[in-house]
Amino acid sequence: MAKEHSFDITAKIDTQLFKNAINLVEREVSNRYDFKGTTYEVNYKEKEKVLVLIASSDNKLDALKDIVITKFLKQGLSSKVIDELRVEDSSGGNKKATFKVVDYIESKEAKKITAEIKKMKLKVNAQIEGDSIRVKGAKLDDLQKVMKMVREGEWDAPLNFENMR
Repeated sequence: MAKEHSFDITAKIDTQLFKNAINLVEREVSNRYDFKGTTYEVNYKEKEKVLVLIASSDNKLDALKDIVITKFLKQGLSSKVIDELRVEDSSGGNKKATFKVVDYIESKEAKKITAEIKKMKLKVNAQIEGDSIRVKGAKLDDLQKVMKMVREGEWDAPLNFENMR
């Protein structure tokens, strides 16, 4: 019997890269002329998996969001690693944006991904295992076709491939 190969599709993020991006945001904002003398705060709560941005106005908050996403992309992270929960007024006339850190695949989306893989009619088996999707097949070429399809698709979660065997 032919050896079976497999890989996992996950949405896990490298927390060290995430923290590095947040530190780079802090450094850039502290040096930017348009933020001099204004109130701003970048607060990552690791336990709750929440990122909180506070700025003195809507424009500054939008600029802060853009800086955060730019730093994520430069660190090799997807812009989808954060999902905006709410924007609200904060004390002192400031604006506060709260983001959740997305490091899992929701079950609805996992079902959609497995359905798309089955539509390809390749000899592969995709099954949901917790917060990841395991794809198994005898041919490496088939697995690579599945990876290509997943990369090219529009998904809500920042998908990664792990444990290629």
